[in-house]
Amino acid sequence: MSRRSAPHPVGTGEGGRIRQVAGGRSLVGTIEVPGDKSISHRALLLAALAEGTSTIAGLSGGDDVARTSAAVTALGAVVDHRGGKVTVQGGRSLLRAPLEQVDLGNSGTGMRLLAGIAATLPGTTTLTGDDSLRGRPMDRVAEPLRQMGARVAGRGHRCLPPIAVTGGGLHGIEYTPPMASAQVKSAVLLAGIGADGETVVREPVATRAHTEEMLAGAGADITVEEAGAGRVVRVRRSTLRAGAFTVPGDPSQAAFWVVGGAIVPGSRVTVSGIQLGAERVGFLDVLRRMGAAIEVEEAGGGIGSVTSRTSRLVGTVVESAEIPSLDEVPILAVAAARAEGRTTFRDVGELRVKESDRLAGTAELVEAFGARGAVEGDDLVVSGAGGPLHPGRVDARGDHRMAMAAAIAAAACPTDTDVTVITGWESVATSYPGFIADLNRLGSTGEGGR
Repeated sequence: MSRRSAPHPVGTGEGGRIRQVAGGRSLVGTIEVPGDKSISHRALLLAALAEGTSTIAGLSGGDDVARTSAAVTALGAVVDHRGGKVTVQGGRSLLRAPLEQVDLGNSGTGMRLLAGIAATLPGTTTLTGDDSLRGRPMDRVAEPLRQMGARVAGRGHRCLPPIAVTGGGLHGIEYTPPMASAQVKSAVLLAGIGADGETVVREPVATRAHTEEMLAGAGADITVEEAGAGRVVRVRRSTLRAGAFTVPGDPSQAAFWVVGGAIVPGSRVTVSGIQLGAERVGFLDVLRRMGAAIEVEEAGGGIGSVTSRTSRLVGTVVESAEIPSLDEVPILAVAAARAEGRTTFRDVGELRVKESDRLAGTAELVEAFGARGAVEGDDLVVSGAGGPLHPGRVDARGDHRMAMAAAIAAAACPTDTDVTVITGWESVATSYPGFIADLNRLGSTGEGGR
């Protein structure tokens, strides 16, 4: 087999809507992924609330975070992007409900967290987004915010966007989210720092702790107690202080490369500078259980690097509590497609209301590469053959994680004569605009002809 160029785009004239990716090369090297998207959103929002001028280093360059930056500007904060750092002049005295709708694009995180802040502001803030976001339910944040005294109106019983949040005069509540959701928890806590009394969030299953950790760092009156598999977070009305935020690499983006290193023949990939919080790296335990050779090197401060190399994988059972956000399910399903035997992802029905119906979409994704995928109630079952994948055609449904998972599956195909065609590729710009460049770079030193 002849050597080939790295994976390449299709010239569709449609702004990168269609992408071709070929296999036949190892992935070798070290890369850095974009700044953690979850932390980036929260850094901008907390900086807008804090009194004075904050700085943010390492902010994600994706469109989702850019929408949050524009949103806090619309609320009255002053945001300046220059020289690789972002400065935010914030404070309660600057913030007000904007007259125009705030467009969050495809960012469900931005909308849900911003709803919590809007609930503390007098007047009505209207939040909207693209076609995908307008189809995603906001009732999960509307319910606790209404209990706190805000008025939240959306379309239908699921409170679909646009949502109008009329705030002010909030009081604390005690709330147990009906699903594991860091976004719901965060919306309630952000409202709680502007509410009278104490706000308590009880999590049966612990989700990513970025909001409570960053609030504590900014001087909020907040306490956190571990409670079995979950935690209890209590917050009181607080004035936040400005400070310096450093955003580490995003582990959910690193997951694509960790899986790539494990399933693409002849590969060894290191992702450096990523956040290693316990709630963020459950996918590593899943991959180890499947047989992946993974090394983690901690650099201090909860930051470190992860290295994976090509391994023989076997199927396993994955509980939803292992990966509370479920963000890594599509790429773990690709690993399962390459593995020998059956992998069951249990209780992942929440995938139906992500950027797309990721539950059905992930089953279709693995089918496109020659594995078997099935949805059984709220479970996803992937039956891999333990052998090579074959190139396919994938509709990413405008979902960035589906598109990137498909690209890694395509890279694992052993041939460069046929390519995988991925539609909906433009969605990758929401979180990882440089993904294909990193894929090209890792593949540029690999050998074809395996």
